[in-house]
Amino acid sequence: MSSVLYDAPGPVARRRERWGSVIGGAVLLGLVALAAYYAHGRGVFGIDRWDVLFDPPKGQTAADVWTSMLVYGLGATLRAAVVAAPLALVLGLVLAVWRTARRWWVRAPAIVIIELFRGLPVLLMMFLGSLGFGWSAFAAVVFGLTVYNMAIIAEILRAGLASLPRGQAEAAYAVGLSKSQTLFTVLLPQAVRTMLPSLIAQLVVLLKDSSLGYIVGYAELLRSIQNNGQYFGNAYYIALFVVGAGIYLVVNISLSRLAMRLQRGPTKRTPRAAKPATAGLPAGVGDIS
Repeated sequence: MSSVLYDAPGPVARRRERWGSVIGGAVLLGLVALAAYYAHGRGVFGIDRWDVLFDPPKGQTAADVWTSMLVYGLGATLRAAVVAAPLALVLGLVLAVWRTARRWWVRAPAIVIIELFRGLPVLLMMFLGSLGFGWSAFAAVVFGLTVYNMAIIAEILRAGLASLPRGQAEAAYAVGLSKSQTLFTVLLPQAVRTMLPSLIAQLVVLLKDSSLGYIVGYAELLRSIQNNGQYFGNAYYIALFVVGAGIYLVVNISLSRLAMRLQRGPTKRTPRAAKPATAGLPAGVGDIS
């Protein structure tokens, strides 16, 4: 079958695609093998480079290492994200609604706020909270994550509202709904559902940006990994960073899967077809032919 955008590939095109996939896969495997050979030559896979995870030196136990990363490090990362994410969502919603005002002088401050904080780095906002306002490291990290992501979320919601057909609002006005009722009961629910993948992706970015907190002294996951590496020695950095990368991947992939599940909505069971009234009766009974 042919697509609207392009014709279905023929035998020659399909053969080229297969060969391209085989060659690309072979090149990728070759690069992985080359990287593994290089790492093996530098002793990366030696047991003495990984025993910090199960039998660490200097009188420490594996429970101490894992507790420092999972309980204190990951716990601090999640604590900052859990506080900053709702604040960014609420403030982003306020800015998106504010920007939809009809009069330009009403929506102008919202545009200035969005463009200002969207153009400033997250780390700079953290420094502003820590050095400028004298806040604690936790408050500075939450401040930086909130003000940057609220501007991005406001733009995401604005794009979702702009993508809706004009007939949605016109139909709401036709049945007597006010502008605020139309916005909050008709337009915003559709915009949020449409832009849910982008919103969740931005929350994943917020969670990853919390790793910048170690620069302002916040003891999150990356800072915990760095502290362990400095205490046990540089030889263990690779093992510790591999574990840290795995933790970030598990958390972010879980969040993305949750977003996909929320976007699909609750699954509904298909009702079984009703049996005919003559089911189970002797043959010929109920036959009117």
